[in-house]
Amino acid sequence: MPNDFIPLEEETGHIGAIGFWVMKQACVLLKKWEKSAATAHLTISINVSAIQFNNPKFLAEVETAIQSSGCDATKLCIELTESAVINSIDDLSHKMTRLRELGISLAIDDFGVGYSSLSVLKNLPLTELKIDKSFVQDITNRGVESTIVKTILELGKNLNLRVVAEGVETESQLAYLGNYGCQIFQGYFFEKPCAVTTFEKKLMQNTNFSNAMHMIPIIKKTQKTIKNNSLM
Repeated sequence: MPNDFIPLEEETGHIGAIGFWVMKQACVLLKKWEKSAATAHLTISINVSAIQFNNPKFLAEVETAIQSSGCDATKLCIELTESAVINSIDDLSHKMTRLRELGISLAIDDFGVGYSSLSVLKNLPLTELKIDKSFVQDITNRGVESTIVKTILELGKNLNLRVVAEGVETESQLAYLGNYGCQIFQGYFFEKPCAVTTFEKKLMQNTNFSNAMHMIPIIKKTQKTIKNNSLM
């Protein structure tokens, strides 16, 4: 699992090379997807390790991957954990500003479980917050997790940031998130990880992605149920 794999690669010093390879592969795939109407609208998000991001060569590697592939950089999103943004704000801001100049979106992954202050959100050119799945898992219990999710959604709205809910696995979780105003979701409720070729095949067939296509009707239907139940 990533929680085991990533720290090991960071410890052995391989994370930079692996990260660069992933970046190049993502850019090549985006260029390939441009050629088909079924995939031209897709974007790719890449998790970047704090060690990789802090490498002086990082910006050059990103630009190399984009230029060599010829992909549209606006279809690329780089996801950073909060641990990657608590060090030197000046250096961080410089790198992020350059990435935004290239058209790349920037997201804070697993938001809410790290140590960054709210001033980080104000001073950095972010475009997206991703609510950690630990808050989503218990959202239907209407406890503190529910309050935290609503607070992050309101924060994102006020700062003009997209907010993505991670770890959505059930229809009830999806409904509650939709009721709170969340519009972007990620999780096993829609699809489990699969190979690119498998993903492309499913997308072309437009069958196993029916959950995603019917997401909004489900939200509206279940929102009504939630409101009715709240009156009981």
